[in-house]
Amino acid sequence: MSGQFRGQVTLDGPSGTGKSSVARAVATQLGAAYLDTGAMYRAATVAVLDAGVDLSDAEAIARAVSAADIQVGTTADAELVTVDGVDVAERIRGAEVTRTVSPVSAVPAVRRLLVDRQRALVAEAHAVVVEGRDIGTVVLPDATLKIYLTAAPEARAERRAGQLGVTDPGRIAEIAADLRRRDEYDSSRADSPLRPAADAVVVDSTGLDREAVVERVLELARTAVGEPA
Repeated sequence: MSGQFRGQVTLDGPSGTGKSSVARAVATQLGAAYLDTGAMYRAATVAVLDAGVDLSDAEAIARAVSAADIQVGTTADAELVTVDGVDVAERIRGAEVTRTVSPVSAVPAVRRLLVDRQRALVAEAHAVVVEGRDIGTVVLPDATLKIYLTAAPEARAERRAGQLGVTDPGRIAEIAADLRRRDEYDSSRADSPLRPAADAVVVDSTGLDREAVVERVLELARTAVGEPA
């Protein structure tokens, strides 16, 4: 199917479901561009942290993000994330950014600004896989295929711990608690809450490995464009 797919696949869902690795693999298989909108919000959070603004000041947060030169690549096999010319691909996955990204991304002016940038990047591609939290509901409501990827919090915590090299049970429990808090925050925010689009296909990855999830999404993509699964 590589090189044949034309359209947009959205992959939404909470942290720790494997969205990034699945989305990258699907984009590669489809010969499509790839966009990690979460990386964009995390990069915006770096800009806010570096500006030293009060996290309760929505206007100051929006100004800091607007003033920053945020670049996110659209190639599945190479991660490019820069803020004002500085590579922040590793920094955006750190604890400080993870703690701060939800309040930054909840600011409506920030979301409007980044959604416009996301749509501009998507418009340049004939085929694209976009992952995030509100892609199917807000950013690309007319996408060819919408997936909502979920998993039990405990499974998500184990996966995140594996990514971070954490093996201590107590620390894994803390990660699970952090994931639940972020789920609650993102699901209850007034602007673009985390939820499946009405026409999204929900895929529960709790008992599935990455390869099985990738194959499931590819099957759905083939069906969405009228190819046999």
